[in-house]
Amino acid sequence: MGKQAESPAARFGFAPGQVVQEFGWGDDVDGDLRADVESVVGSELVDEDYDDVTDGVIVWWRDEDGDLTDMLVDVLTVLDDSGLIWLLTPKPGRDGHVAHDEIQEAATTAGLHATSTFAVAPDWSATKLAYRGRGR
Repeated sequence: MGKQAESPAARFGFAPGQVVQEFGWGDDVDGDLRADVESVVGSELVDEDYDDVTDGVIVWWRDEDGDLTDMLVDVLTVLDDSGLIWLLTPKPGRDGHVAHDEIQEAATTAGLHATSTFAVAPDWSATKLAYRGRGR
């Protein structure tokens, strides 16, 4: 595949034309990764104030940011039923690191579960959150 498939953002599964909302932006986020996501979808990320349905969400989250469960519940209110949720947290050893068991507990309480986690930038890890469904 092409260069885009090799990029970290391409692993998120977003597609051209999708609207991706960003939560938790701060001076510490990875600008190259943000630009990479925007390149994949073909437009700028929309901010937390966007009030329409989105196709996907990326959440930059640090340990001191508050209640992760509350954030995930808020995210679910704007997301299309099949939308993708990526939680970006500082890697272990970095300021603001969030332990995986904390992520799993918050996700479970919000009706989600953490699936795959991988390093996505020099200081950030990405965890995919998916809906916990019954049956199919």
